[in-house]
Amino acid sequence: MNETAPRVLIVDDQPDFARGLTRLLAPKIPEARLDHVCSGEAALEDLAARPCAVLVTDLRMPGISGLELLPRALALEPRLGVVLLTAHGDIDTAVAALKAGAYDFLTKPVDSEHLARVIAKGLERAELLRENQRLRAAVEACGASVGLLGESPAMAQVKEAIAAVAGSDYTVLIRGESGTGKELAARAIHSLSRRAAGPFLSVNCPAIPDQLLESELFGHVRGAFTGAERDRRGLFQSANGGVIVLDEIGDIPMSVQTKLLRVLQEREVRPVGSSKSTPIDVRILASTNQDLEAKIADKSFREDLYYRLNVLTVRMPPLRERREDIPLLATAFLSRACRETGIGEKEFSAEALAALAGRDWPGNVRELFNFVRRLTVFCRGDVIGPKAVATADPDQSDPIDGDDEAGMAAPYLEAKARVVDAFTRRYVERLLGQTRGNVSEAARLSGLERVSLQKILRRLGIAAEGYR
Repeated sequence: MNETAPRVLIVDDQPDFARGLTRLLAPKIPEARLDHVCSGEAALEDLAARPCAVLVTDLRMPGISGLELLPRALALEPRLGVVLLTAHGDIDTAVAALKAGAYDFLTKPVDSEHLARVIAKGLERAELLRENQRLRAAVEACGASVGLLGESPAMAQVKEAIAAVAGSDYTVLIRGESGTGKELAARAIHSLSRRAAGPFLSVNCPAIPDQLLESELFGHVRGAFTGAERDRRGLFQSANGGVIVLDEIGDIPMSVQTKLLRVLQEREVRPVGSSKSTPIDVRILASTNQDLEAKIADKSFREDLYYRLNVLTVRMPPLRERREDIPLLATAFLSRACRETGIGEKEFSAEALAALAGRDWPGNVRELFNFVRRLTVFCRGDVIGPKAVATADPDQSDPIDGDDEAGMAAPYLEAKARVVDAFTRRYVERLLGQTRGNVSEAARLSGLERVSLQKILRRLGIAAEGYR
């Protein structure tokens, strides 16, 4: 038997029924291992000892019933698919169980073919959830390595989007304000893709004069123009087998837009001055902080090029949409700035982190990083407090009152909790108000697992029933 195959656990207080159902289902679901136990207590012991993908349990059992087993099983394995077997008179209870997190329910007598199909779908769901978890973990690790930090719902969506687009070779348009980390997102996509071992080339389109941009991208042959003394490979050819990032794509001239469109359509480049085209194997990522739709309307950007670029989209949120990430970002930037300057380690007080989180950052993450660098240099003490934050930028009033920096240090988690808890409470309360207390719908809208949202509600003492 394949020990790595996903496992299905059948729970029923009638041993003969449990054994019989296991034997009946085994040939119908050859990709899984089937086990059975005869009580809710035994099921919990089994789940605590070994991983399981799908749990099939009777609803009515002595001791721990199926309805009681459900939340305890999900607490042990949040991705577990739970299928309830119930008599006709228990339909209302089964529906309530679905709302509590069950995957499906069937009425007795059980049709084995139907049950096998339900379990097979549950196994597919479990595999998908495992793969999503693996990708999220890979994105987290990759994001940390390239500086793509954040734990907010907005950044969770970014990381999920990066995980989704990384597996294909489609063109990606990365959109966001200046300083939001668009190139970091591009590096994360590249690092997670099958092209990770290939080149990663980024070109800042506005930084290259219009008359040279075409040659820089596509290359040129000797004699193509004055000063072209030898053939030169362009960036597209140099990135063969890898990725090229066209940064600020909205600023390229119309003449280059036309030739870029041909590259996207034909997957070949023609160097300046050449009559021959060369095939390329390059994934194209483009980024912009501009409103391309408005540029299409005023005829400064080709609509057909826009649709070629906008196959997949990743949007980088501005810092004002992820304020709860500011303590984490500031702390990481401070550690990096101390290493860069050779200054001894410094730390923020909780009040200073709250002050940073309360400020506007029109330059987004880039502005925050530069501000932290400034604090690193000009703050003489080992602890950066709210007065240092106010002094470093006197044009903004400090939203947090504070005393002298000395003696105000706090552990990072404590500082983060002070800043984030208020936001989390407001966010969750608005979410429950919008969904009228429906926790499942709130979890779907927020991008959180239902179990995770329930933990947040319990921690903050928020009752969903009060919003119904």
